Amino acid sequence: MFITPFELKQSLHDHHEIALLDVREHGQYGESHLFYVVSTPYSNLEYEVCRLVPRKSVRMVLVDEDGGELAALASKRLKVLGYDNISILKGGVIGWKNAGYQLFAGVNLPSKTFGELAEHAFNTPRISAKELNKKIQDKEDLIILDGRPFTEFKKMSIPTAICCPNGELPLRIDDLVATPATTIVINCAGRTRSIIGAQTLINLGIHNKVLALENGTQGWYLEDLQLEHGQSRRHPMQIEQTLIEPRAKRARELAQRHDVQFIDMTRLQSWLDDSTRTTYLCDVRSPEEFASGTLPQARNAPGGQLVQATDQFIGVRCARLVLFDQENVRAPAMASWLAMMGWEVAVLENAFESALKADKPIQSGLSTLPDLLQISPNELASKLQTGATLIDLRSSTAYRDAHIESAVWAIRPTIANLARSKQLTNVILVADTVHQAKCAAIDLRDIGVTNIAQLQGNAKDWQQAGLRLVSTPTQPTNQECVDYLFFVHDRHDGNKAAARQYLAWETNLLNQIDDQERNSYRLPHQS
Repeated sequence: MFITPFELKQSLHDHHEIALLDVREHGQYGESHLFYVVSTPYSNLEYEVCRLVPRKSVRMVLVDEDGGELAALASKRLKVLGYDNISILKGGVIGWKNAGYQLFAGVNLPSKTFGELAEHAFNTPRISAKELNKKIQDKEDLIILDGRPFTEFKKMSIPTAICCPNGELPLRIDDLVATPATTIVINCAGRTRSIIGAQTLINLGIHNKVLALENGTQGWYLEDLQLEHGQSRRHPMQIEQTLIEPRAKRARELAQRHDVQFIDMTRLQSWLDDSTRTTYLCDVRSPEEFASGTLPQARNAPGGQLVQATDQFIGVRCARLVLFDQENVRAPAMASWLAMMGWEVAVLENAFESALKADKPIQSGLSTLPDLLQISPNELASKLQTGATLIDLRSSTAYRDAHIESAVWAIRPTIANLARSKQLTNVILVADTVHQAKCAAIDLRDIGVTNIAQLQGNAKDWQQAGLRLVSTPTQPTNQECVDYLFFVHDRHDGNKAAARQYLAWETNLLNQIDDQERNSYRLPHQS
């Protein structure tokens, strides 16, 4: 069933749940896509969709380039999983553009646009890289807090900065800053998390002067200032229990100012049991805390990242979000932002004090995927001698860097055509994950290839087994690298033009959205 661009535009603003999924590869999506669409590449479709869209009967619209073969194939795969209310955007992104609607480049559009709107709505104070560098050199009383996850912080950071992800700020800022005289500067890689992190502290009523570092580490780099790499400075991990109550009160008051609901386990259970609505249960604590134990049906969505990249966690527009943490501090503060983003959001109080039924775990598409024979690196040579073909499904950039000499690069949307053209009957897949290989195997089996295996290990393992690795910096070509969005990634790899392009893209988002998109947010000046 097809849906026209006009019909889809109406559906996106009718206040009913809808899952709008772009099934093209990530690079294609990032070059040009609809504002509310969620990237769900066909390469990992079955694995990702159950996480992003847990309710099988929700309205779903699939988007590809032209409303053709790829979307139809994705629809076929999703119906096997039980999704039964699927439409395809007629004409795909081309049809959307031809109908007069806007297409956007980049990633995390609703969150990034919200950050720009929030800066204007709150007039968030900021500081330039040059000004901050001078304050550092002058040894002024200031602290720089990096609002990104620790993995990002380690790659590059502002000198003296301490990693404290945005979602942790409401809980830990009092332990990091002892006196109101200290200036607090929040940074990220670009703009959004700097703005949201700084404004979080201001909204909480922190008495210190709080500033967002304009353009983050990219702005620092563009001013030819030196970044640090491999740093491990982090916020304190332990919290004195007697200090939590005032922080929880402060966060609750902030959430209540934005009409966030506070619910108990009974209400949550009724929502999770409601087959007519989608409810996401989000544990906003750190990945380490989540791994140590959480609630049934909960997904880990660290608070700062949930605000910064909501579409990476939530695949259904107009769904309900329920946030929780251990101390009732982080969840309310982050919920305030999600409410301003237009979500129906609630906080689960005292989440770990009562039981939640565990009979509906988060579903995974893995159970529908075929099991594959695993081949060790030491077995590969003999398999190739018997006529097997080695197909490398890893990212195009990983293939360029180093791949086994005989391997051919492909991705799931192209693997069936490759197998047909070469009349393959015996295939060994190289993949970053088991599910990536399993997804591709479905397409191979559809065309009659039944002898399929997966190579174990990584490049180091392959070398140790005596396999020859080669580098092909220009193969696949840039045009073929449909899984890679160059201007987003190259900004961190010493490419100043890419950094400038990215920052210009981000600040220009407000000029591209229409009134319906702008009015879907609930920032103070729009209420």
